[in-house]
Amino acid sequence: MYREEQNDVIYKVVVNHEEQYSIWPAYREIPLGWKAVGEEGPKEDCLAYIEEVWTDMRPLSLRKKMESAGQSAANNE
Repeated sequence: MYREEQNDVIYKVVVNHEEQYSIWPAYREIPLGWKAVGEEGPKEDCLAYIEEVWTDMRPLSLRKKMESAGQSAANNE
């Protein structure tokens, strides 16, 4: 049985540079490009936290590009 399949595994909520969220087993080293956000606990709790805070699924770079395009369109009116 894999350790991740056990119910007693503690997870960390992690986020990448594009502000995309995931969970990672707390006993494993966080992969490059990701950082812990401080939330840690059972899988269900971590997923509930992500559902609460990750309200815009678009990557940060896309949000910025769309915001910039919207501002450009508004300036051209």
